[in-house]
Amino acid sequence: MTREPESNLATRFAPYLSYPADGAGPSACPVRDVLDRLGEKWTTLIVMNLSEGPRRFSALHRSVPDISKRMLTQTLRLLERDGIAARTVFPTKPPSVEYSLTPLGQSLLEPIAQLVAWAEDSHDRIRAARQDFDQTLT
Repeated sequence: MTREPESNLATRFAPYLSYPADGAGPSACPVRDVLDRLGEKWTTLIVMNLSEGPRRFSALHRSVPDISKRMLTQTLRLLERDGIAARTVFPTKPPSVEYSLTPLGQSLLEPIAQLVAWAEDSHDRIRAARQDFDQTLT
């Protein structure tokens, strides 16, 4: 993937940086609306876990042990509402439920992979910057 020059990126980002002029609020902006969901604490981790294939609720909970069951349920419902994840109920006794990525959710994996690669590449520099910043506060 080729990198777009920074000046082109700034121009491309500009319409999404401020609230709509008509006062409709940030939810009227399609980019803000989507990024609000993706920026939530658990969304990316759950999508990454579902990239391995369909998962039952308990398996998802084990793979993200610091999420509460309530928050996992809420995040899965929001991902289902957005068309990123699908919930399948199997007619067993008791019923078995499994979650998977939809085609829309699958299309999110490459951008997440790029963000993960950036985080891995940048982690040491970010930690050093934090340490430098924190030392200026003392």
